[in-house]
Amino acid sequence: MNGEFYASGIAIKKWVHPESQNLQWQRIVHYPYPMIRLADLFLMYAEALNEYSGPSEEIYKYLNEIRERAGLPKIQDVWSNAEIVKEPGKHLTKDGLREIIHQERAIELSFEGHQYDDVRRWKMGEKYFSTPIQGWNSFQQYPESFYVPVTLQTRQWVTPRDYLTPMSIALLNVSPNLVQNPGW
Repeated sequence: MNGEFYASGIAIKKWVHPESQNLQWQRIVHYPYPMIRLADLFLMYAEALNEYSGPSEEIYKYLNEIRERAGLPKIQDVWSNAEIVKEPGKHLTKDGLREIIHQERAIELSFEGHQYDDVRRWKMGEKYFSTPIQGWNSFQQYPESFYVPVTLQTRQWVTPRDYLTPMSIALLNVSPNLVQNPGW
């Protein structure tokens, strides 16, 4: 059983084929990975509509399509109920609905590789990418010390540099008019 664990102590089963088991390559089943999901399109459209004109029934319609498939109540019902949320009526303002859409994207698209680009687009890198990554102490011999959280990776977000991607030297050499992005 040596080597059959993840450094963080957590494994994700999303997008794992039911016949794939453990870390042995002989058991991996390959199947087509979705290039884009309808839920992602709905969330992008709702986000763009909100930024353009603020809250509307059309935005709620697309958000509720996703929530209905997941068996969740409608956005309007949840965010109007003071017994469920701390800020009832949050969905009625542009800024409040923006936060709700960000949360819906994070939940619906979790572990699908969207968060990094979303956070960069929202200019929230310092909030999300400046804290260290922690996990269980899975490198210890003694089981009782396994459940001790340890820092697996420290991180530092540098604004504005990290919102941009460095250009390769090969690309810069193609034209003298190209300049490297700031900070790189």
